[in-house]
Amino acid sequence: MKNEKKLTLKDVAEQLNVSTATISNAFNRPDQLSVKLKESILSRCKEMGYYGPNAAARSLRTGRTGIVGIVLSDELSYSLSDPVANQFITGMAEVLEKSNYNMLLLSASELSSDSQRRMQSSMVDGFIVYGYRSQQYRDAPWLDKSKNVVVVDSHIPGASSVNVANEQGAFDIAVHALQHRPKSVAIMGLELLETDRVCRIFDDELLDADTSISIQRLHGYRRALEQSGIQISSEQIWNIPHNTHKLAYQAAREALMMANRPQLLLCMSDRVALAAVQAALHMGVRVPEELHVVGFDGIPESDTFHPSITTVHQQTVEKGRIAAEMFLGLRPSCNVELQTKLKVGLSCPAVNSSTA
Repeated sequence: MKNEKKLTLKDVAEQLNVSTATISNAFNRPDQLSVKLKESILSRCKEMGYYGPNAAARSLRTGRTGIVGIVLSDELSYSLSDPVANQFITGMAEVLEKSNYNMLLLSASELSSDSQRRMQSSMVDGFIVYGYRSQQYRDAPWLDKSKNVVVVDSHIPGASSVNVANEQGAFDIAVHALQHRPKSVAIMGLELLETDRVCRIFDDELLDADTSISIQRLHGYRRALEQSGIQISSEQIWNIPHNTHKLAYQAAREALMMANRPQLLLCMSDRVALAAVQAALHMGVRVPEELHVVGFDGIPESDTFHPSITTVHQQTVEKGRIAAEMFLGLRPSCNVELQTKLKVGLSCPAVNSSTA
């Protein structure tokens, strides 16, 4: 059987009487060509048995793969269903697509072997790390100083970062809620401890504040409580190990069954706040007449739920855009902190409009 010569990009360009850049654009940047020209080139290439520039060869030639590893701290199945992570990924995609960059989604919790880490590190030009936890990933490939790394919602020494003013946002919403002068307060914490159990906390078990947005939010709540002269013990702070409705519902029911039932729940996410309101309503506790609930994040469901959730809106999509722009060199590498905004809903209205 006669061996056929494998077509190169140059061969195809000569046969179609166009430049190699035009052929490359037809496959990789079709927005740069007219629809008619693009379709004509792709059709002719298919007839010739040519299916685009070789990515491996391009990588060897340029030293770049055109791929950024997006490292998510949780399992991919969870991250893809989480509204906050989704908004973050959307913001990145908007920027990366314009620069013809691809995303490789990785779960930090699933990088189990050295060979797997090396393989994934070789596939990407660098990493955007979302929610890095230093306690769990000391030998991770994104700690390689030769790689381009941007970290989000955490800090890695030597890497640029994009964060939210978590402590200030928590302080602001707690100050708002405490204007109702609740007799008892409980905090629905999120991933405060390194455990898979719904439980109360002990201060000496808390994770590192520098790498935990939940600890930063806890500091904000406590600062507001101290400013209002309210003492809160560890018995009034719950640890919810994962940001899921089921676990948040369980923690909220436990809190609302206390002898001294809370009149205010400070929740570290909107998902937790939504579950807490649902638990209260199922138990016959009226919101906001008997219980005020606040969240954090500003996800769309907090607006559409009834009663709507009083929350802290963080710029999650913008966080993704900035991280991608920094990775691509479209903005200076630095540490960015985005401000939050209090968004008042019916679950904890302003004092002058409260029915409590």
